[in-house]
Amino acid sequence: FVIGLLLSPFVYQVFTPLPEIQIAAGLPVLIVAGLLVGFGTRLGSGCTSGHGVCGLSRLSLRSLVATLTFMLVAMVVVWLSRH
Repeated sequence: FVIGLLLSPFVYQVFTPLPEIQIAAGLPVLIVAGLLVGFGTRLGSGCTSGHGVCGLSRLSLRSLVATLTFMLVAMVVVWLSRH
């Protein structure tokens, strides 16, 4: 798995050039965003993928509620930011 993670960009680059990475936010915004992600992970007792993949596969009610909450909040934020 780890070798695949490390080698996959090189394999991808054989078929097409890697996309250019562009970050439009400044350093203070990135720091605040990282802290908010850490706070949310702590508040939600786990990360989105942990609840969505592992928790749902174990039929955890807590993970179902957490995943639905993550998705609902994400949809509202996207809608608010675009309107």
